[in-house]
Amino acid sequence: MNIRMVIFSVVVLLMVGYPLYIYIDSEVSGGVKTVAGGYKEVDLKAMSSFDFDQVNGQLNDVPQRWRNLNGQKVILYGEIWAPDSASPDIDHFDLCYSIAKCCFSGPPQVQHFVKSKATKGPVPFYSGLVKVIGTLHVDVKSGEGRVGSVYQLDVENVQRVG
Repeated sequence: MNIRMVIFSVVVLLMVGYPLYIYIDSEVSGGVKTVAGGYKEVDLKAMSSFDFDQVNGQLNDVPQRWRNLNGQKVILYGEIWAPDSASPDIDHFDLCYSIAKCCFSGPPQVQHFVKSKATKGPVPFYSGLVKVIGTLHVDVKSGEGRVGSVYQLDVENVQRVG
């Protein structure tokens, strides 16, 4: 064994081990981890990855593990979509795990977006990945002949990530 072999082994281990760790961690936690302050860090992609009738969906069609988050303090990582605002500060927006990646399998689904409303005044608009802290509500709400939202969030704070 020489130093080049050790470095090569470490690099290969990291390239295989880290993605494997992320996958196993997600499977074990089910997409929900309790973190400091009693908040639940929720995997937004996992929370939106289920079949849901876009017209006649009901609350019971949302998987139980996501319904259990109703009223919980959560931390979500995603991207802000605010098509009806040009202001640097916004009081409402949709949060999606990735605007570019969410909808490869077809049109956007209502469960891919979290209807978010700032509760303490406007929050800054950031493009790219953000960390959003607030209280999650899981409730199927109607809107214009179809389901309008599945998830709603009372936003306390928005922070840029990276």
